[in-house]
Amino acid sequence: MINQLILKNFTSFNQKGITVDFSSKINVIIGENGTGKTHLLKSAYSLCAGAPLFKNKPDTTDDDLQAALTTKLVRVLMPLDEKLGKLHHQGSTEQTLLQAKFDRDQQITATFFNNSKAIAIQNRKNYDQYQAEAVYIPTKEVLSFMKGFNSLYEKYGLSFDQTYQDICLLLDLPQMRAENLHEKSKWAMEEIKRICGGNFIFYGGGNVTFKTENAEFSANAMAEGFRKLGMLSRLLETGAIRPGISGPLFWDEPECNMNPQLMQLLVEILLELSRNGQQIILATHDYLLLKWFDVLKAKNDHVRYHSLYRDTETGEIKIDSTDDYLEIEKNPIAEAFNQLTIAHAKSRLKGG
Repeated sequence: MINQLILKNFTSFNQKGITVDFSSKINVIIGENGTGKTHLLKSAYSLCAGAPLFKNKPDTTDDDLQAALTTKLVRVLMPLDEKLGKLHHQGSTEQTLLQAKFDRDQQITATFFNNSKAIAIQNRKNYDQYQAEAVYIPTKEVLSFMKGFNSLYEKYGLSFDQTYQDICLLLDLPQMRAENLHEKSKWAMEEIKRICGGNFIFYGGGNVTFKTENAEFSANAMAEGFRKLGMLSRLLETGAIRPGISGPLFWDEPECNMNPQLMQLLVEILLELSRNGQQIILATHDYLLLKWFDVLKAKNDHVRYHSLYRDTETGEIKIDSTDDYLEIEKNPIAEAFNQLTIAHAKSRLKGG
């Protein structure tokens, strides 16, 4: 679980930077285009990359960690010319700082300058004990192009960031034994099967089909929204997402290509997972997704809203966080919805 993220002089964030205090349950990041939502998600995800490294190689050195985190940041954020220094805030003379704090007093602090070829580890307090692997679901679904993607990604310079390779590798893992699956994972998988009318079947090597009671189809024949839900179901089926055990789930724009009627089910699933120990951090532009969290959350649920916005006077990116939907000060999603409602009312009046 990630408790806090600090970014300074990183991409759009200046020397003052931002500090994000995450809820252990649900975090919803909103903001206009260009305010750094995806960069926030990807930097937090990249700083979780030590988990599989230490898990597979307990004697990892600082040099190993610096190389791994540098590669992760560059491949996930894809700066110009694949140079780490291009992630440095333009015009700043101070070093970039990225810091993540986790449970059990675990922490990682990394820095670099605009001419750096690799990050420098300033502090990795108990970081080698952080071994809960994070999951990042990117904006685009991947079931339609999984076959052969991993080998192509390694061999050629595909224009996909590494989150797409990461998710393809996780989707291709073997399924867990049913008795080892969390009960809420089983429930969510059944709900997704019900709404989609069947199951996505993974044969290995990225070969995915969709199977109903009476027929089997190519995954490409299914709606993109169903393919997105199919990705979530598969991650639960393999244990990549395992409430109470796995690391944070990062999800960039889950609503993308998903019918609005699916929003309620998606939020119900995410809330149930969070109630059983799964930390969720997502970014959204969708009013329905945002409101369903507010409507469906129960007394013991915790949904924290993080609003990124650009200061009109200084131009710097700032963040406002609140646990109450009605107290979000900068809410471009609600503002756009209200503008549409007012415009519709005026149009009706003119027509009358």
